[in-house]
Amino acid sequence: MAAKLKKGDKVVVLAGKDKGKTGEITQVMPKDNKAIVDGVNISIRHTKQSAQSQGGRLPQPMPIDLSNLAIVDGNGKATRVGFRIEDGKKVRFAKTTGDVI
Repeated sequence: MAAKLKKGDKVVVLAGKDKGKTGEITQVMPKDNKAIVDGVNISIRHTKQSAQSQGGRLPQPMPIDLSNLAIVDGNGKATRVGFRIEDGKKVRFAKTTGDVI
């Protein structure tokens, strides 16, 4: 099945503690049905100091469920994603405006 949300998409959070926040998807985990969004769902991870890193309390984005995300269309509003065939290729489009993503 084709992915409705991909790495690099600008999305808005629909539910949870970060509801209403927007960010860009940095990683998608289709097997877990989750994605990591930059600046959203931040938690503090306590890491031990090593030769490469300072250690301490480091903020780290945690995965958020794909069902709680919606892509942002050209108007800056949340929209659903649909698929259609254009010039023999399958493309994603915003359901609100009809624009190709």
